[in-house]
Amino acid sequence: MAQEMIEGINPTRMELLKLKQREKLAVKGYSLLKEKRNALIMEFFNILERVKGSRENVEEKLKEAFEDLTASQIFMGDLAVNKSALSVKESVEVEIDSRSIMGVVVPVVGSTTSPERTVVERGYSFVDTSVKLDEAAKKFEESIALIIELGEIEKTIILLASEIESTKRRVNALEHIIIPRLENTVKYIEMRLEEMERENFVRLKMIKKSMEME
Repeated sequence: MAQEMIEGINPTRMELLKLKQREKLAVKGYSLLKEKRNALIMEFFNILERVKGSRENVEEKLKEAFEDLTASQIFMGDLAVNKSALSVKESVEVEIDSRSIMGVVVPVVGSTTSPERTVVERGYSFVDTSVKLDEAAKKFEESIALIIELGEIEKTIILLASEIESTKRRVNALEHIIIPRLENTVKYIEMRLEEMERENFVRLKMIKKSMEME
């Protein structure tokens, strides 16, 4: 199979210098992209470990919260629990910022939700409610903070995975297409220039010989 080269290139010394510079930059870019890809993969797996733990925390906290809610429904009755729920003041405020991981902009999500809210702050009366309802409310509030954290981590993983795939494609393109084409084209031009020099040398010898015979 013929080696692939860059089309439309004139075999001149100026073109050779330009191609060698492009080849040098391509090799440097390839090395940097490989480093970036490897660093992103390491970061990806580090965060992946956090996801598992974060999901388990969310599931455990929600399980505890629903158990306390069920207990309060048994003690107070569904109607009283629903009434208390409707009187709760909305308090979740999410702040979204960002940070950079190897050039990838990922979210930093914060919440003003406090897991230490009192009954008064929640908005329902503590006279007609049970302790289990207070515990359920507290654990649901803690769950919200954990869910927000989990959302940040999962979004970061999605963005990193996308960047890793994009970087891998660029690394492969440089390694298997761009750099080989540049190398092959440089070799071709060097070979053509050597042939042209030999042809000129032979031509000059013939001219000299012809002049000597006159």
